[in-house]
Amino acid sequence: YSRFTSYTLVRHLFTFVYHSLLSRKASLESSSSMSFQGQALQRAWHLVDASNQTVGRLAQHIAQILKGKHKPTFQPNKDMGDHVVVINAEKVSFSGDKWKSKLYRWHTGYPGGLKQRRAEEMLERKPEDILKKAVLGMLKRNNLRHQSMETRLRIYTGPEHPHTAQLPSSTPPIPRVPRAKSGDFHFGLQ
Repeated sequence: YSRFTSYTLVRHLFTFVYHSLLSRKASLESSSSMSFQGQALQRAWHLVDASNQTVGRLAQHIAQILKGKHKPTFQPNKDMGDHVVVINAEKVSFSGDKWKSKLYRWHTGYPGGLKQRRAEEMLERKPEDILKKAVLGMLKRNNLRHQSMETRLRIYTGPEHPHTAQLPSSTPPIPRVPRAKSGDFHFGLQ
C-alpha cells in the first residue's frame, strides 16, 4: 500500500512539472510574436479627391487604407487602419453604361418592401452613398468593419469638409488611382 501511494505521488509530481514546463514554453513562444499596443498605433488622415475617378478602383484603394494594409505593421485581426476623408463624391464616374444599368437594391423589412434605384438616380439623391456602398462592399462583414472602419470613412459632396484641424487646406489629396498599378504608384506615403 505504501509503494502504491509513493508511485502515485511521483506520477502526479512528474505530470505537474511536465505541464508547467510546457506552459512556460508556450508563453515564451507567444511573447515573441509581433503585437502592438494601442499607444504604438498611429492613425493618419488621408484626403481623397474623387473627381473623375472610377468608383471601383477608388473604392478598392480606400478599402486598403481603412484596413491598414499599407502599413508594415498590418494584422488582419486588429484595427490598424487610418482615417479617410473623400471630397467631390458627386463627380465619380462609372465605366460603360453603368449609370443606367447598375441597380442599388435594399429591403425595407415590410412585405413587398424591395426597393431599387438606378445609379443615376442615386447620384441625384445621395451621391455619397454610391462610393460608400462600394467601399463597404469590399470590407469583410465583421465587428472590425462595423465598429471601426465605417466610422473612419467620411464622404462629402463638394470640395469642403469639416476636418480642417486634421487636414489643413494646404494638404494635397492622394494621387489619382491609375488604371494599372505600375511605375512609382504609392499609397500616399513616400
